[in-house]
Amino acid sequence: MDGRVLPVLLGPTGHPPKTYRIPVPDAAGGPPTVLVYRRVPRGHSRLGIQKGWKYAYDPEGKASDRPRWPWSRPGRQADTDG
Repeated sequence: MDGRVLPVLLGPTGHPPKTYRIPVPDAAGGPPTVLVYRRVPRGHSRLGIQKGWKYAYDPEGKASDRPRWPWSRPGRQADTDG
C-alpha cells in the first residue's frame, strides 16, 4: 500500500469487508502480485468494548471467504473440480 487513502464500502451490517486483496503490478510486466489484508479488531476498552477495526497483512493469503458453520470440518476446502 502506497499511503493513499481510499473510501471503504460498508456492507449491509455497517462493517468493512473482512478481506482486502490489493494487486501490485510487476515491474517486469509479469502477472501482478496480490497482497491480502484481513480485518482484525483494533483493540478493546477497559469495559471490553471493541474500539474498531484495522487490517493486518496476511502473508499466506489463503482464501477463506466461505462461511464457517459450526458443523463444518476445520480446514476443509470446497470441491473445485467443477
